[in-house]
Amino acid sequence: MTISEVSEKYGLSADTLRYYERIGLLPRVPRNSAGVRDYGEKECSWVEFVRCMRGAGLSVEALTRYIRLAQEGADTAEERRDILIGQREMLKGKIAVLQEALDKLNYKIDVFYGKTRECEKNLQERV
Repeated sequence: MTISEVSEKYGLSADTLRYYERIGLLPRVPRNSAGVRDYGEKECSWVEFVRCMRGAGLSVEALTRYIRLAQEGADTAEERRDILIGQREMLKGKIAVLQEALDKLNYKIDVFYGKTRECEKNLQERV
């Protein structure tokens, strides 16, 4: 796939894909005989993984380290697992904070809806 096809498929700009490759967030993408990036299944899997992890709030640094270790091979599996476990714990904390905010919003909406319904009822009783 070309960079524009990958860009469209994963919702990332071509500039973002180039940047991710340049900083090591994506492994080097092979090029065809014309020098154009040629994304295969393996490269697309990395793009999908990085997009998902970045969307979940994982840092560029953690992902870069993970990818570098993955390229070093199976001997780094334990360290990669530890990175993912640490990121999972951080994400759980963020989810808890967001859940608390959502609960408060739901409460406020319920209170507002209840007061709105109460005001409507009082107006109807006066008429």
